[in-house]
Amino acid sequence: MRIAIDGMGGDHAPREIVLGAVSAARADPGLTLLLVGDRARLEAELATAPDRPAGIQVVHASQVIEMQDHPVEAMRKKPDNSMQRAVNLVKEGQADAVISAGNTGGAVASSMFTLGLIPGVKRAGIAVPLPHETGLCILCDAGANIYPKPLHLLQYAAMATVYARVLHGIERPRVGLLNVGEEDEKGTELHREVLGLLQKSALNVVGNVEGRDIFSDTCDVAVCDGFVGNVILKATEGCAEALLRMVGGELARGAAAAAGAAATAGGSAGGGVAALIKDALSRVKDRIDYSEYGGAPLLGVNGVSIIAHGRSKAKAIANAVRVAADLARRGLTAGIKDAIAALPRPDDRPAAQATTG
Repeated sequence: MRIAIDGMGGDHAPREIVLGAVSAARADPGLTLLLVGDRARLEAELATAPDRPAGIQVVHASQVIEMQDHPVEAMRKKPDNSMQRAVNLVKEGQADAVISAGNTGGAVASSMFTLGLIPGVKRAGIAVPLPHETGLCILCDAGANIYPKPLHLLQYAAMATVYARVLHGIERPRVGLLNVGEEDEKGTELHREVLGLLQKSALNVVGNVEGRDIFSDTCDVAVCDGFVGNVILKATEGCAEALLRMVGGELARGAAAAAGAAATAGGSAGGGVAALIKDALSRVKDRIDYSEYGGAPLLGVNGVSIIAHGRSKAKAIANAVRVAADLARRGLTAGIKDAIAALPRPDDRPAAQATTG
């Protein structure tokens, strides 16, 4: 199993990317990790890691697609960029999967243009796992396609269903169409047409779902256009971080007040209860931490392409390697081919209102 990693992509590249690769190689000695980027900089970072794993190789690329670059224009002006070189390794059969924490638009464009789409797939979609009360809900699309046709959303449902089953072990994932209400007549013409297509398919469709349902174990897959999905993803991330800060701040103030009161009364400060609360809060933080999930697969491309968070540090990259290897080993691409072939073939035309209001 060989995984190509864009060593120069992300806010904390190349150091955190290298540290994540080292951690992943130590955790799974059967992997060969191909770090792609400026050889001198990557080798310098690897030199600081004690006991460099034998499974790490460096592939030189002289250019980098920066976060602020226009994806397609940058690909044309920087043909030897690390992201493109990493994707090329999959195309050429030298790697089984690719990972990048760099420019998301660049990662989508590079993977689509280089790897191509699985036969029958019309548009690729980003599938992001979001934690809910008892497990995970897969949100698709989270930013690859903001102007979808009905067929695109039907295919996202089928592809995300395969992902939920292959990686997360959900035998028959429940599929919901993200909408402004649960009733069948809700939403735009696009939503009503997509719901009809979903209900005619063999997927386990629960109908329309609302934003809150993503976090209440109502469905295992939530389908939406890329604009809405990306807004939900970023809003969820910001809300989770803000809530943790607020709860942490209140706990600290409460502990300080309790300690002061106990000191005055000459008694106990209730340290045992505070420790239990702190431990529980730590477990919740782990469940909502994006770095625990590694990255999001770009579903529909003819190969395994993982898009990691731009702020990814070593832990996130190590987990992205684990996810990429698991998806490659468990046949994600083959599973999607079968799922797409089993779908009904509706007229591939734009809906009258193809964007979400």
